[in-house]
Amino acid sequence: MLDELPAHVAQQQRELSVGDHGEVEGLARLEPGLVGGDRGIPVEADGGIASAFFFLNKWAWGFEDDGVGREEASRDDDVLPFPTRIDLRFANRAHCRPAFRLCQIARRIEGLRLDKGSHTRDKALTKMSKLKLGVEVVSAHELIPKDKQGSSSPFVELHFDGQKFRTSIKEKDLNPVWNELFYFNIADPSSLPELTLEAYVYSMNKGMYPRSFLGKVQIAGTSFVPFSDTLMMHYPLEKRGMFSRVKGELGLKVFLTDDPSIKPSNPLPAIDRRPNNLLPSQFHQGLDQVSEANKSLPKKEPKRSFRSIPNEIQQQQYSAPVIKPVTHVADPMKYESQPSKVVRMFSSSFSQQPMDYALKETNPLLGGGQIVAGRVIPAQKPASTYDLVEQMQYLFVRAVKARDLPTMDITGSLDPYVEVRVGNYKGKTRHFEKNQNPTWNEVFAFPRERVQSSVIEVIVKDKDLIKDDFVGIVHFDLNDVPTRVPPDSPLAPEWYRLEDKNGDKTKGELMVAIWIGTQADESFADAWHLDAAAALDASAISSHTKSKVYHAPRLWYVRVNVIEAQDIFTASGHSSRIPDVHVKVQLGNQILKTRAVQARTFNPLWNEDLMFATAEPFEDQLLIFVQDRVGANKDEVIGHVAIPLGSIEKRLDDHMINARWFSLEKPGVIDVDQLKKNKFSGKIHLRVCLEGGYHVLDESTHYSSDLRPTAKQLWKPSIGLLELGILNAEGLHPMKTREGKGACDSYCVAKYGRKWVRTRTIIDNLSPKFNEQYTWEVYDPATVLTVGVFDNWQLEKGANGNKDSKIGKVRIRLSTLEAGRVYTHSYPLLVLHSSGVKKMGELHLAVRFSSTSFINMMSIYSRPLLPKMHYVQPLNMMQQDMLRHQAVQIIAARLSRMEPPLGKEVVECMSDVDSHMWSMRRSKANFFRLVSVFSGLFAAGKWFGSVCVWKKPVITVLVHILFTTLVCFPELILPTLFLYMFMIGLWNYRSRPRYPPHMNIKLSHAEAVHPDELDEEFDTFPTSRSSEIVRMRYDRLRSVAGRIQTVVGDLATQGERLQALLSWRDPRATVIFLVFSVMAAIVLYTTPLQVSVALVGFYIMRHPRFRNRMPSAPLNFFRRLPAKTDSLI
Repeated sequence: MLDELPAHVAQQQRELSVGDHGEVEGLARLEPGLVGGDRGIPVEADGGIASAFFFLNKWAWGFEDDGVGREEASRDDDVLPFPTRIDLRFANRAHCRPAFRLCQIARRIEGLRLDKGSHTRDKALTKMSKLKLGVEVVSAHELIPKDKQGSSSPFVELHFDGQKFRTSIKEKDLNPVWNELFYFNIADPSSLPELTLEAYVYSMNKGMYPRSFLGKVQIAGTSFVPFSDTLMMHYPLEKRGMFSRVKGELGLKVFLTDDPSIKPSNPLPAIDRRPNNLLPSQFHQGLDQVSEANKSLPKKEPKRSFRSIPNEIQQQQYSAPVIKPVTHVADPMKYESQPSKVVRMFSSSFSQQPMDYALKETNPLLGGGQIVAGRVIPAQKPASTYDLVEQMQYLFVRAVKARDLPTMDITGSLDPYVEVRVGNYKGKTRHFEKNQNPTWNEVFAFPRERVQSSVIEVIVKDKDLIKDDFVGIVHFDLNDVPTRVPPDSPLAPEWYRLEDKNGDKTKGELMVAIWIGTQADESFADAWHLDAAAALDASAISSHTKSKVYHAPRLWYVRVNVIEAQDIFTASGHSSRIPDVHVKVQLGNQILKTRAVQARTFNPLWNEDLMFATAEPFEDQLLIFVQDRVGANKDEVIGHVAIPLGSIEKRLDDHMINARWFSLEKPGVIDVDQLKKNKFSGKIHLRVCLEGGYHVLDESTHYSSDLRPTAKQLWKPSIGLLELGILNAEGLHPMKTREGKGACDSYCVAKYGRKWVRTRTIIDNLSPKFNEQYTWEVYDPATVLTVGVFDNWQLEKGANGNKDSKIGKVRIRLSTLEAGRVYTHSYPLLVLHSSGVKKMGELHLAVRFSSTSFINMMSIYSRPLLPKMHYVQPLNMMQQDMLRHQAVQIIAARLSRMEPPLGKEVVECMSDVDSHMWSMRRSKANFFRLVSVFSGLFAAGKWFGSVCVWKKPVITVLVHILFTTLVCFPELILPTLFLYMFMIGLWNYRSRPRYPPHMNIKLSHAEAVHPDELDEEFDTFPTSRSSEIVRMRYDRLRSVAGRIQTVVGDLATQGERLQALLSWRDPRATVIFLVFSVMAAIVLYTTPLQVSVALVGFYIMRHPRFRNRMPSAPLNFFRRLPAKTDSLI
């Protein structure tokens, strides 16, 4: 056709109109069946030439829509619409004449005349309905990169019923957002189910191939919904052919509307610079070469450009429904999981603490020398036994006793006490009434750095109601006081003659010892410290402020096997009612019952085991009651027996203990006459023993500090020594108000095994210095040392219920410590309150774990964690929780009876007694911990998925080579696996933890927890909240349990589908599986295993060109298998 034109006209025909974004269009882009450029005119392939020429005519004459925008001609008429108006601004332009000539040729070829255009348009309009298809192109996600920079410049082309629209281009964006709205005319609504909306995603490039295919979406007309039901949906991109490589998804909103005020969108001219599809055979081959720009166009007049109308402009121009871009919608096409975010959330970088909550390593100067990076640089002077704390010198004054003191009262009596003064500091002993030869034997310790005077005064006074009388005094010069260094023997006290106020000798002598020592002195623990020198009761100070070491009692389990009873008669005698008998066993405040049995023969049989916890020394009796259930919540005692715990046999293993018959005694008071009658009340058969082969769990198994059995005969030798130096605390939060200001009387408690230690209480100091060192023997490295800081309320009379307040707690797992290294860190004291997590201060500790036998310590890792009896006769979870609670109560009761007492609240806090209580926060934390555990598998699966889709061809080829090697040489599989793990371990050695783990607020999910969840966590049991709050929390718990129920049901469904393969529940599915099994057996029998494995592996890692985005046939078959869900009510 172009051969009929002059050369310069043919050249202009190959050049293009300037469309959207200034790109140049060519005729070669037009397709048969969708010809006419963006006009969307459905003409057969033979009419492609005329349609192409008409497109040039439209551009050259400056065609403008008359408000309709496009006309739809009937396919039967096979005619082309022409503009009804001509823009005369371009009528005299020289560049319009060639195009006008092409229009004449097009009319001659198609048999059309210009004056028929108006008639054709009117005919098309009469057939056009008011129904329109609205398509909003919202966004795309995870598109495949197409340029060398790893990105793409995507745009979307929409095709529907011969009409075509195009979005704008988003430069360098693999996740573009358009939010552009288009309206298509629907000529025949009855044919809507047969129509298809097609969305093609392309990338605009600047190279030789300016447009690259990124994927397509096809939506059938049967899925179109009205505007009121529309939702944004993510459609996965599909391939154009077998060898297409696509990924990602396209977000669209598709709806139908019949609003007459909505006008169809203006079409966009094509923007491609080259032919991308095949042209009709009628086109000349010269049309394949397309120029990039039409430089002959004049630049004075503005270019006519047709663009898609944004939402805001269309809403202003037309009274259309307001369609806002949807940001968050439910996507029924695909579940949008975010594994990357989950992995990133609990990666090592995320789990790091904020700076204020982080662990801080310190380099203090301790008694053994300077600590640098966990190593000790020895000091020049010899190290003392207290090498994990700072050396602190104290002035010790021991007031032993006095003799021949003079009388001071008129009655001739004397109530003496001793007052020690050092500068402005003083301390007093207790006084004795009417005693001239008292014995105190009390020690006072004054920090050497705080002593400002060089004179020490030891004064003996007489206690009176109004004013104490002076008895005598002894002066000492501080420069003459000797220094004592352990292990020297204690300094011997001396008798000193008392002096009066004038310095003259008087009657009476005082035995005193004065020396300078350190906290390693044996008198340090029992001394009265200047830290407690406050306006408080001296007796309270002496009993509640000293440092002590406690040994918790040894705990035992008591097993009571209730076998049977004989000759059980009720109190009513020959009653016709059959007794409903059960046995109640009581040990202390622990009560357990057997099941109720109807004693038809008056010889009931139970054979049940009941477990109790007790402690040495055995003070309680085991009480056995046989009871008859005579009514609702009413029991009648038939007989009872008391068994002393000291008489019960002990066992260390699972050997059988001989059972014994015990005679039951009648209830009530038994007088002499009844004893003579010796009434018979039946017998009970019991097997009772003290279990020494168990470890009595008195703390959570996650934080256990001792795993040894109760019986000492089963103990293994220790493997090392644990040393703890409690240095100081800084920035403690005030816990009480004293004299109008905040105060804190802090002390520390450390627990490991049966040994509990308590530091001295330092009164009214927010930055106390303890500098106390303690040691423990270690029997298992998989144990935890717990150190808590508390505020002493025993010094405040009647305040806070005399319960000490928790300031913070630190846990240190021994298995995370290197042997021989000194760990000096400042631990933040983090406490979760009802208002959120709060930092209460910092605790400075020095920890060292020393191993005595490396071989014994390594052999521990191959032994069971708990003693043998826990595996031979295991306890169920309910028994463990109940026995653990009872063990904690026993230890708290025993430690509260010591001096100074260790409160129940302290024991429960150190033992984590409430760790089993429900908490939404802990549940979330455990869930995300589980996700973090499987994040490695998710990452491996994601990496293998990238290998299968050939994201990085080099790596995929290497994996194929490795897979082929392992298939050919299967003996290399396990060595390769273990070598890989060995190399990973060596690689991770560089980034190994340098400090013990500490409480993590992000891992604990305590940083952004909801206030109501915290209030629920701190609620009492049973609850003390109102019924409305409890109902709301119950509903929330039901919703969470509902989701868990759904997950459990889905897992059960998958298992039942596996069972349905051979159960003939679905006969057709079973037949298919049996046929497949026979064929698989034949193939695997005749084919070498290595070949089969290689074929399966290559099939899994096949190239994306040979993949289909739809689920595989085996997966479809499995999902169609029946489950038992249809049988559920």
